[in-house]
Amino acid sequence: MSEAPRDAETDEGLEELLGFLRDARGFDFTGYKRSSLGRRIRKRMSDVGIDNYADYRDQLETNADEFGALFNTILINVTSIFRDTDAWTYLQHEVVPEILSSLGPEDEIRVWSAGCSSGEEAYSLAIMFAETLGLDEALQRVKIYGTDIDDEALRDARSGLYPARTLEPLTSELREKYFEQNGSQFSFRSDLRRRVIFGRHDITRDAPISRLDLLVCRNTLMYFNVEAQTQIVDRFHFALRENAFLFLGKAEMLLNDADRFDVISMRQRMFRRRPGGSSTPYQPAPLKLRPGGIGELQSVARSRQLRDLILDAAPGAGLAVDSEGLVVLINNHARAQFGLTANDIGRPFQDLEISYRPVELRSLIDQATHERRSLRVNGAERRVGEDVQFFDILVQPLVGSGGLPAATNITFTDVTVATQLKAEVKRVREDLETAYEELQSTNEELETTNEELQSSIEELETTNEELQSTNEELETTNEELQSGNEELETMNEEMRIRSEELDEARSFLEGVLTSIAAAVVVLDKDLNVKSWNRGAADLWGLRQDEVLDEPFFGLDFGLPTQSLRAVVEDCVRTGKRGTPVDISAVNRLGRSMSCSVQCSPFGGHRGGVVLLMEEGRSPGADDPGGVG
Repeated sequence: MSEAPRDAETDEGLEELLGFLRDARGFDFTGYKRSSLGRRIRKRMSDVGIDNYADYRDQLETNADEFGALFNTILINVTSIFRDTDAWTYLQHEVVPEILSSLGPEDEIRVWSAGCSSGEEAYSLAIMFAETLGLDEALQRVKIYGTDIDDEALRDARSGLYPARTLEPLTSELREKYFEQNGSQFSFRSDLRRRVIFGRHDITRDAPISRLDLLVCRNTLMYFNVEAQTQIVDRFHFALRENAFLFLGKAEMLLNDADRFDVISMRQRMFRRRPGGSSTPYQPAPLKLRPGGIGELQSVARSRQLRDLILDAAPGAGLAVDSEGLVVLINNHARAQFGLTANDIGRPFQDLEISYRPVELRSLIDQATHERRSLRVNGAERRVGEDVQFFDILVQPLVGSGGLPAATNITFTDVTVATQLKAEVKRVREDLETAYEELQSTNEELETTNEELQSSIEELETTNEELQSTNEELETTNEELQSGNEELETMNEEMRIRSEELDEARSFLEGVLTSIAAAVVVLDKDLNVKSWNRGAADLWGLRQDEVLDEPFFGLDFGLPTQSLRAVVEDCVRTGKRGTPVDISAVNRLGRSMSCSVQCSPFGGHRGGVVLLMEEGRSPGADDPGGVG
């Protein structure tokens, strides 16, 4: 009766821990299945030797590194290159041609790998499209977004470095074409890697990437409960273009979404977004306004308009991204400098080229928001055709009411002229310093030439002696190697002779056992059969391979073995040969007979016994008394 309260207490402790993780680190696991989530957390607790949630929360509060270990345990990063080969083959040969036929020859192909872990899946997509379109066209048209909630896995993905075992599913041709060896690891080719954009994204909370032709989310939905899965599928439906494709994992199906998705291949978990849709698509959270009258709203609108005009006229290029990753402001200089438009306001920042060129800004935004401090990048280089521009970039996190991150302001200061002037001054100074150093070194070289000539003669003499010594050492080494080789050959010959002797001894023993007409059975110290000669096979009808290493007293044949147990055990215990014992038995032909069995101790192979069995007369055949 006490089990239910304990379970309730455990569930309450788990929920309190999940709330603590959400408030302390911003990781909201409330949509995950409680069974798998609790199991993963308890595994980590077991690793650190803690058996209840309250104590483990204390561990998290006192040890900041424990958060990372816990998240790595919860977020199971299991992936590989072209995982489930049949599904990827179907995707390349059946689905990708349909995607290409629905687009124009110059249209961009947008792909999202959600829950990409350490990036193998995203790079598999890049390889697949490069093989289908050709590398040059893929570099122009394909854009792949790889997202995950695990920052550590994303760092591995951005590096594009993998050990050799990760690339085993690839043919040697593909591995040489798309990976370059870098020490003990292999690096994904840099030009194609720039078409893969990685970023942190929570599919349960963050705005989805839009206008997709293909969305790959494999073996991720299965970790969420039904309610969270429904919200995620709503976001996926919103993200996909009409007739675009959704590729799920082996354990995931859309059984209740037939009105929004057509099944292309249930075996390969391939679905197509139907035109329209009966359910309400994903909508961003509505803006909440405080109660107020029309005059207050007009005042707020007028203030906002003036503020927007002032920001738009700011001398430096700037833009702002809210906490959901959406662009909320682009001023006039930013639009002119980077080719942006007012229509880009409201789009996901990661969809814009400015998010990763001239520098990777998404990771800087995450870092600035997490650390709550401004970050600066000086002299970022941006190439526009043949022109080169340089910018100082300032990333400033903006904190709203309650101390929570509200947005991030990004300012670009054009320092191209200053950078070029600085580079020119630096080059002239370096040229002058080089010329001075060359003049000074010329004098020094003239002074040292005579000394070098003298020392060269001495070095040549020393070198000659060293060469002679080296030659002698090499000759000595050669003799040592030759001696070692001869010793190895001698050992090899001895081993060959010993092997022949062993083979001869084995053949001799087998011949002896075979030639004995009587049945000979050898048992080891555990009374398992170690030898069963031809006489035993002819007498009892069992081949050696049927009884070898089997317990003798567990065999079922014409001899009642239990009658011999006392005799055999006494022989093993005393180590003395026993007297022959006559036992009534049935041979392999089913004929009754009297079998004489003698047990002798076996001195070799760590002990055992030898049983010698001979067929006697049948009881009553020539002896009226039937005495054996």
